[in-house]
Amino acid sequence: MSVDADGGAADRLTPVLRPVRAGNGFEEALEQILQVVRLGLVPGGERLPAERELAERLGISRVTLREVLKVLQDQGLVESRRGRYGGTFVLPRTRDAVGEAELRRRIAEADIEDLLRFREVLEVGAAGLCAAHGLTDEQAERLRAALGATQEAPLEDYRRLDTLLHLTIAELCGSPTLTAQYAAVRASVNDLLDCIPLLVRNLEHSQRQHAALVEAVLDGDADGAREMMREHCAGTAALLRGFLA
Repeated sequence: MSVDADGGAADRLTPVLRPVRAGNGFEEALEQILQVVRLGLVPGGERLPAERELAERLGISRVTLREVLKVLQDQGLVESRRGRYGGTFVLPRTRDAVGEAELRRRIAEADIEDLLRFREVLEVGAAGLCAAHGLTDEQAERLRAALGATQEAPLEDYRRLDTLLHLTIAELCGSPTLTAQYAAVRASVNDLLDCIPLLVRNLEHSQRQHAALVEAVLDGDADGAREMMREHCAGTAALLRGFLA
């Protein structure tokens, strides 16, 4: 995979991919690669890392990995291509492709209030930790680049890059446990966001909040970062409640 504007492949997948525990290798590997797909860390049309790299990062055999990829292919999430430029490619996700029945199932099964509360706790905490502990020059540049990618994103790519910005903040807070929990929560939030329309006015407002949030983090203003993240999460929560509750 090539390095692009929203971060290299390794950086994009770091918040999610980690060695699985013995005993549940297949299940945990499937969970992690599903999160990669649901979070848009590898966009539709792009190739997953090579089998050897994926197997090494997950700490599983290539046989087990192929079983995982077969499940994803059977579910219509990826496709295998042969040849010199082959590999396993993520299929594009669209509202039409998801289908109304699947959207209704997601809404019915989700405890929206619990999900939104937990998301807010994790996001507000991560933003405060980033600001309080401070970032290295390299980390600060990663955060600025993630913000810049959202500002330049075409509408159809906005949610994926928005996810990457929030995952970057979660990763930079210094708590791998929080990062892993946030990745799982954000995947569920993205499933719900797929059920509602993109609203240009809301995206413009979100971008102003993103800019203020990143500024507070880089300035070391922990209280300001927490408050801006809390306000930002509240805006998303209001939209999801309005459309889905």
